[in-house]
Order: sequence, then C-alpha cells, then structure tokens
Amino acid sequence: MAAVLCVGLTTLDVTQRVDEFPDPGQKIRSLGAVLSPGGPAANAARAVAALGGRSALLTALGADALGEFVRASLDPVQVTAVPGTTPVSMVVVRDADGERTVVSRNASVPVTAPDLSDLLAAADVVLLDGHHEGLAIPVARQAKALGLPVVLDAGSWKPVLDHLLPLVDVAACSHGFERSEAEVHSCGVPLVIRTHGAEPVTWSRNGSAGELPVPAVAVKDTNGAGDVWHGAYAYALASGADPVGAIGFASEAAAVRVGAVGDWVEELARWQDSRSGSTSC
Repeated sequence: MAAVLCVGLTTLDVTQRVDEFPDPGQKIRSLGAVLSPGGPAANAARAVAALGGRSALLTALGADALGEFVRASLDPVQVTAVPGTTPVSMVVVRDADGERTVVSRNASVPVTAPDLSDLLAAADVVLLDGHHEGLAIPVARQAKALGLPVVLDAGSWKPVLDHLLPLVDVAACSHGFERSEAEVHSCGVPLVIRTHGAEPVTWSRNGSAGELPVPAVAVKDTNGAGDVWHGAYAYALASGADPVGAIGFASEAAAVRVGAVGDWVEELARWQDSRSGSTSC
C-alpha cells in the first residue's frame, strides 16, 4: 500500500454556501453550513486515504474541543499532533460557480518536532505544505538523508522555503506562487510543476518542459482543490508513477473535488473504486 506522510497545517473549517458573496456590512442567509477538517496538509492526507493509500499526518492541534473534533474527523488518517493551536478557517463558497473566499488565522505558535524515525520509516513519499517550520525542516532533512522523495505544496512564498527548497525533489506550485520556475530550479529543485486552475498544468525538469491538460468539469466547490491535487500527486508518486506522469492522475482527482458538493472524501473514494476496480494510479 502506497504510504504518504503529510506535514503541515490542520484547521477547523467552517464552510457556508451562499448564492452571492455579501457586500461589506451586509447580512445574508447561507444555503448550508458544514464543519470539517481543513488545511493543506490535512486535506492532502484525507485525499491519500480516500484513494486507498496509507496516510499519515504530522501537524499541530490544540488540546481542546476543537482539536478533538478535528482529530476524530480525520479518521482513518494516522494523526501525530504536537501541542499547538487549532486554527479556524471561515470559508464562503458561491453556489453558482464554486468560487470561494477564505479567512484563516493559520499556524501562529512555534512547534517542535517529535521523534520522526517511525513516521519516516513507514513513508514512501513526504509531502510538505511549508507551514509549521519546526516540523517541516527536520522532516525534510531526515527524509532527504533517507532518500525519500520530498514534495512541496508551494501555494505562496514563505521565508522557510529558503531552507526547504534545497531539500525538495518536486515543487508543485500554484498559479500565484511568487517565484518563477527558474528561481525554484536555482535552489536545487529538479522538477517544478505549476497548476493554473482550469488551464493546463506546466512542468519543467532537466532543461525539458511541457504541459498537460486538466479535465473539464462543472465546478461546484474550489475549496481545497489544490490540496487534493497535492495529496493525489504524492499518492501516485508513492505508488510508483513517474513524477511527470503523476500529474495527470492528480488533475483528475482534483477535478473530482471541484465537482463535489458535500463529502468530497467519499466522492473521491467512489471515483477511485470506479476506475476498473483498481486502487493503483
């Protein structure tokens, strides 16, 4: 079974679906509200589990009711949580096109990594989101020493990336990531991938470059789509897929996410089961 260790941010997401985003000062009624785990690393870990992989998450959670709710909701992900806070994200999704807006506190308390030997020994691939510097750097260093592939979810530039990029094998960047492919390569990253929403995913490696189309889908909810992309990519890599070839699988999985309303984890698991009964990529 392909095993992925996801390291980084976990939040409690409060998601409300609306007909239209409110104007400043306006009160509106939502179409529905959902409480669920969120955050790049947690969503990626949930995607890995839904796809049939062995999923582990190293994160920080508060020792309170919020933290306990999130931990319980992450099952069957194996959660290792160091003491910290449980950030709350307020997510509003527009019903007509799935566009979302997010207000989040993110990680704000310094954390210290636990003994990583068992977590890394059980992993085929490590996925980092750049949050929780005290976890990300020790994991990346030890994974590199063990020869484990390290994938970075590069959503936005963070100061810690100056230290992480030289330890990364694949940097999967969002369209808005503030560094160019050449700059990321100059830090020692062999493969740089960039997603562009509904436009083709681009990649560059060893002087070669290319692009791969993404599936057309009726968009219902874009929240966490990039997180699912990264989780699916890491799962494909852990399953033995070529690093460039894994892009197509990740884009298909992300398309399932944006086309789902409600329990996207269940939708993703059904999609994987429907692929000729196979749990491979």
